[in-house]
Amino acid sequence: MIIYNVTAHIEPSIEKDWLNWMEEKHLPDMLATGKFTAAKVFKVITDQDMGGVSYAAQYLCNNRADYTAYLEENAAALRKEGLERYGDKVLYFRTELQHQFTQQ
Repeated sequence: MIIYNVTAHIEPSIEKDWLNWMEEKHLPDMLATGKFTAAKVFKVITDQDMGGVSYAAQYLCNNRADYTAYLEENAAALRKEGLERYGDKVLYFRTELQHQFTQQ
């Protein structure tokens, strides 16, 4: 399993709008690509004042082929929409995670 993790640092003035957009538009659009099996959003908890709030969106892929196809076929358009809507009020940091094991 591959997890595409996108951490977003958001200006407080747009936080509520950004969360609504993520829930109502962006996550459904990401899932509609057919490359991801699930999407989750987490608030980043920290005691450091970074002048905003951060969230991590995680998109689960079954395999590297689906992730690569997303990057080649869908990423540019989906990233453009967020950039046009929020400009520099949101800073993104993207990472790819590969699942190794689970313990319970």
